Amino acid sequence: MPFLSGCASSPDDATACGIVSTYAEPVPAQEFYRLVVTHVDGKPVISKPNYQLSPGMHTFRVSELIDAPELKVRLAARVPKDINVKVQAGQRYQLAAKFNTDRQYSGDDTGYWQPQIRSQESAECELPTDN
Repeated sequence: MPFLSGCASSPDDATACGIVSTYAEPVPAQEFYRLVVTHVDGKPVISKPNYQLSPGMHTFRVSELIDAPELKVRLAARVPKDINVKVQAGQRYQLAAKFNTDRQYSGDDTGYWQPQIRSQESAECELPTDN
């Protein structure tokens, strides 16, 4: 009788990762809009739809892409903001710009939006190895 060894091994800690995504379609009815990532952990990046990252705390600098006619702030108020994401292995975090419509924002008021984790779900992720 042949002996079968178990194939269900846990992923190597060196390749374990989570995904932070920014590609979701905007949902203006829920005040969620796209954003663009400019920095990850203080390093400039070229924005892309998904970032595969090792588990732990990561800081994203993001800029909103809010296209709403009721947005009346000056261009100078449209500044990047930081969001910290505690990445867990096997999870996908969807980032979005939350347009605060609780009151009228105008002039140099930067409080009109906030980066948020819009959703979190299970996702397969494995960092490439340096073979």
